Amino acid sequence: MVPWLSFPESDLDHLCNLPRRPQPGCRIYHQMPTRKSASARPRPSAKTSTSKAKSTKGRRPGPKRRQAEKDPEGGLTAQGRKAFARKEGSHLRPGVKGAADTPEKMRRKGSFLRRHFAEPRGPMQREGKLTRLALSAHAWGEPIPKTLADARILAAKGKKLLEKYQRAKPKP
Repeated sequence: MVPWLSFPESDLDHLCNLPRRPQPGCRIYHQMPTRKSASARPRPSAKTSTSKAKSTKGRRPGPKRRQAEKDPEGGLTAQGRKAFARKEGSHLRPGVKGAADTPEKMRRKGSFLRRHFAEPRGPMQREGKLTRLALSAHAWGEPIPKTLADARILAAKGKKLLEKYQRAKPKP
């Protein structure tokens, strides 16, 4: 029993079982493995070999490089659409690049342009670089908007495409 405590010392052991690093007074503190400092680690020696080709004998091949899911020019790649389908269970189709000459293309392209550029969710440029929002227009075969005024022009084009679709859609 510790003279200044009114209860036995063994009652303090439960404090050492908390999910934090044990304090020096706890019994398990002295049983913990110590971490070697960075200066105690062995350093690789200088290369003594003069051959430039590395031997691959006995090495496992590295991981295969996956195709990027986001197209750097805007939109998703085919691999990205597959990954999205696995995660979300939806079926994304690539954007309509050419002219919207059928009712379905008019509806898809018009909806995209209205949805993304009538009330943009963010800026077209950030720190001098085009954002993914601005680059998405390129994935649909449209000019890349650099300002909000350019985005509104695309939204107006989308509205015209939807109106054209309404006139051209098959009557039930």
